[in-house]
Amino acid sequence: MQLNERQTTTLRLEKNLKERVKYLAGDKRSSSHALMLEAINQYVEREEKQSDYRKNALSAWHEYQETGEHITAEETLNWLDTWGTSNEKSAPTCHK
Repeated sequence: MQLNERQTTTLRLEKNLKERVKYLAGDKRSSSHALMLEAINQYVEREEKQSDYRKNALSAWHEYQETGEHITAEETLNWLDTWGTSNEKSAPTCHK
């Protein structure tokens, strides 16, 4: 498939939802099609980010279980409190 190649997909919407989409599209001076594309794109982007976040969290958890290395919440908050100040500190180092 070439980059940006478009394919047609059919959606069956309940009458009420279809009317709501049509109303919002009119309010935004857009088409229902454009509104649905925007909504689907935003949803997919959000879900991809959440999926990546979950994967990274699980990876960090497994690494912690294997190594025991960590930074406490207190250490992190103390470090963050210095951000943007003249006494900004380097990130704390992991320890057991």
